[in-house]
Amino acid sequence: MTDILNLISISIIPIIMTTILVHGLIKGVDIYEAFVEGAKEGVNTAIRIMPYLIGIFLAIGIFRTSGAMDFFIKITGFITDTFNIPKELTPLIIMRPISGSGALGVVKDIINTHGPDSFIGRVASTMMGSAETIFYTMAVYFGAIGIKKSRHTMWAALISHVAAVMASLWVCEIVFK
Repeated sequence: MTDILNLISISIIPIIMTTILVHGLIKGVDIYEAFVEGAKEGVNTAIRIMPYLIGIFLAIGIFRTSGAMDFFIKITGFITDTFNIPKELTPLIIMRPISGSGALGVVKDIINTHGPDSFIGRVASTMMGSAETIFYTMAVYFGAIGIKKSRHTMWAALISHVAAVMASLWVCEIVFK
């Protein structure tokens, strides 16, 4: 199983890049010009969100250094113990549905503390890719089309978040332990 995952891991990016290049050539797209335009837009986006990322990283650092994070982990410990969830993932589980940037800051902190190849680092990375920023997404999309009552959307989204958390743990438990 590990050999298959390593082969997929090594070959997936070249396969995706080749597919994109071949598709662009077939469609007659100026691939280099499209790449440069996308890179320029990416740099502009990075500059635009930089203050928010710095603010989130700073806030997470203060939250952790003050001891508030440890207190929060302790008071939610009975839940994490019941479901065999590492306590270090609690901030990510709470932050992911609220803020993508905040969750990214938490993942950065987890990886800096525990390492990218640790079980906790792998679960955090998997969880980051498996869950959605529920409240942000609802605000943007519902606000754009004028929906005032979300009905069952929030509860369905929260259930999907719990499913993503549990699936991340389960998959990492199977693959990495």
